[in-house]
Amino acid sequence: MDISIVLLYAVIFAFLVAFVFSMFGQGGGSVYSPVLLLLGYAVLVSTSTSLVLNLITSLSAGYIFYRKKMIDFRASLLFVPGITLGAFMGGSLAVFVDNTFFLWLFVFFLVSLGARMICSFWERGKVEEELPKGLSIAMYTLIVSFSFAVGLISGLLGVGGGTFIVPFMVYICKYPTKFAAGSSHLIISFSAFSGILGHAASHALDIPLIVVTGIAVLIGGNLGARTSMRLKAQKIRAGLGIIMWVLAALILVKLI
Repeated sequence: MDISIVLLYAVIFAFLVAFVFSMFGQGGGSVYSPVLLLLGYAVLVSTSTSLVLNLITSLSAGYIFYRKKMIDFRASLLFVPGITLGAFMGGSLAVFVDNTFFLWLFVFFLVSLGARMICSFWERGKVEEELPKGLSIAMYTLIVSFSFAVGLISGLLGVGGGTFIVPFMVYICKYPTKFAAGSSHLIISFSAFSGILGHAASHALDIPLIVVTGIAVLIGGNLGARTSMRLKAQKIRAGLGIIMWVLAALILVKLI
């Protein structure tokens, strides 16, 4: 396929992913890498480009949450050291990981995340609580360990990590959902930037691809955020979960 046609498809898919996911507060980072892989881009190009797109969406969405005072900076900064170190290591080590192993990781990630999003269709709304006033030493240790692991996965696969961070903050740290979502965007921005640095230190980035898809993500995310949704968020998440299973199946076919 002609390179210009592939680039056009990448722009269209980046726009659509940003548009759809931003309508219910997600960045779409878990989809950028698999889509670029299926379009024929190399693993390292796909993951590094996905990290840049994650950074763009997390900064733009984070600004909205900041204006609404829905970011807990104190809690967010607890995640930063671990996730920054993990993401840099993941980005740096990505060049040494076998491509086939990468693809199997994507299949596992997409199947697991798709199942989580489909199961959310049957979940009832969580009763929101107040912000926790303090955290124990054990919780600090758990946050650092967890954030390092999420950063490592983020740097390797080019995913945002918000799908792990938000549930962790809500169910383990007992944070209200809206503050967990807002804080996760700030945390992800550190993770994505550190992962980009790790990738840049080990291989060249595809600047033209980053520029055109980055513009598409900015436009798509902005339009999606301004679009009112008539469907319930649970239905959209379940639908996107099915899409992730389809992507996983396509990658599996490519592997076989």
